[in-house]
Formats: sequence, structure tokens, C-alpha cells
Amino acid sequence: MSNILILSLIGPSDIEFHYTELLGIKKEKLQTELESIAKALSESEVVIELLPDKGICLELAKLYKQFNGREVIGSVPQDDSTFGIRHLHEYMNLELNGKKLFDRIINSGDWFKHDMIKGLFGDVVLYLGSSPGTDGEMNYATYIYKLMQGMKKYVDAPSEKIHPEIRAGKYVPYTYFVYSPFIKSGKLNQETEAYLEKIGIKLIYVNNSEELKENLDKLRA
Repeated sequence: MSNILILSLIGPSDIEFHYTELLGIKKEKLQTELESIAKALSESEVVIELLPDKGICLELAKLYKQFNGREVIGSVPQDDSTFGIRHLHEYMNLELNGKKLFDRIINSGDWFKHDMIKGLFGDVVLYLGSSPGTDGEMNYATYIYKLMQGMKKYVDAPSEKIHPEIRAGKYVPYTYFVYSPFIKSGKLNQETEAYLEKIGIKLIYVNNSEELKENLDKLRA
């Protein structure tokens, strides 16, 4: 699948709180925005990866499939014995028009490992808003990618040793797409931007679905 671009979705799970209360986006506007993003992802023929759980990523994945998206991958910590994954079962088995939403499932280990490497399963990441979980996934992916690049003395961390399904940096420059309308300030903080540049992760702010598609198509070229 080296010629296929995999996009990892990360974003808030509490849609009502984050988008309606914090950002003040009306439900109708949010739905229109998600449909536009889903259509762009489908037309770009990217594969999408996400945690099968409630939230903005799941809603986007459902719309992506309705627009005949190529493939949906679920990353699930199937080995976890601390918190378990019982709360994910209904989403893992979700069906749309008689077909399963998720085409395949990646076993990401336990919840602790999952949170550390989830963002690395994609060639690129689409950041859909700031929340404790979302920012944790992004920051941990950034740090583990740093280790993968050999930027910490005496630490040897090839991606295959961490997880065989990791894609970050293998086929295209590892890139974070930040969807600016879904962030209150419109941007990440300056410290985060500086660390991404230092580590060699591309950061691209997109203001709409057209910009997202244009930049995805450039990566695929």
C-alpha cells in the first residue's frame, strides 16, 4: 500500500461541548463543514484511519463512506486489560447501508501504547480540534517520531520495532494538517510549531476543504 496515502484522524469526542459550546459553531454549519471535508477526502482517494469511538472522527468517517470513500481503518487497543474496549464494540461493528463502516482493524496494543502511536499509523494526520485526548495523541506521536528519527542519544527506535503498521515518514513527508476553523485561536501555540519544525514534521494549516484537498493532492503527486 505504499502508493496509497493514509490519513489519520484525531479530534474531540464531545461534539456538543467542543464545537457548539466552545467554538460556537451551529450544528447545521458543522454538518455542512464535515460533509465538505468528507467529500474532499473521498475525491482525494485517501484511506482514513481512526479510533472506533464516538466523536468528530467517527462522524466524518461515516460521511466519507457515504461519499464512496476508499477504505476506513480502525486502530483498537485489543490487548488492553486495564480499561478494556467494551465501549468500542458498537462502533467497531457499525454498519452503513448493510456494510461495515470499518474495512479492517489494526491491533494497537494496550491503551497506553495506543495513545503514544495512534497518530503514526497515517502518512499524514488531520487535526480536527484541541482536546486533552487529541493533543495527547498529537504530542505523543511527535515525540515517538523524534525517537524514530534517531534524535535521542542511545535510543534506537525503528518503526517496525514499535509497530509494523506505522506509516509516518515512510512514503511522504510526515505532515500535520490542522483544520483552522475547528480551533479557537486558529493555530497551534508557537512552542508546538517550533518543535514540529525542529523534529522535521510538516505543519499545514487549512481553512476549508478545498485547501485540504489541494494539499493532499500535492502530497500524492
